[in-house]
Amino acid sequence: MKKDIETRADIELLVNVFYEKIKADKQLGYIFKEIVKVNGETHLQTMCDFLENIILFTGRYDGNPMNLHQHLHNITPLNVAHFNQWNQLFVCSVDELFVGEKASLAKKRAINISEIIKKKILNYQQGNE
Repeated sequence: MKKDIETRADIELLVNVFYEKIKADKQLGYIFKEIVKVNGETHLQTMCDFLENIILFTGRYDGNPMNLHQHLHNITPLNVAHFNQWNQLFVCSVDELFVGEKASLAKKRAINISEIIKKKILNYQQGNE
């Protein structure tokens, strides 16, 4: 039976499952494996800190996701499909593992942040897909 997201261990599980999906994804995997060659351990811990902060309100994350994604976009242009696929894989990962108030919050906040980054980077407006 699924439970809600309650602890750092839950967040770590979510991040690990999610990034396995990302690495295997034809649309997104190359960005992490070939373009930016993300340091897996460092990036996963940063993602855990970020998600722990937006879901459990720990204050552990100290960074700027907008700047990071703008830098990535400068290296390899991102598009609407990249953001949509990221959102789909994230929601799928949460739904696969968890259910409850914090799980719903995780999906909502991640999608909202993704939408803000997408709009700023791509000068995207709803309906311009």
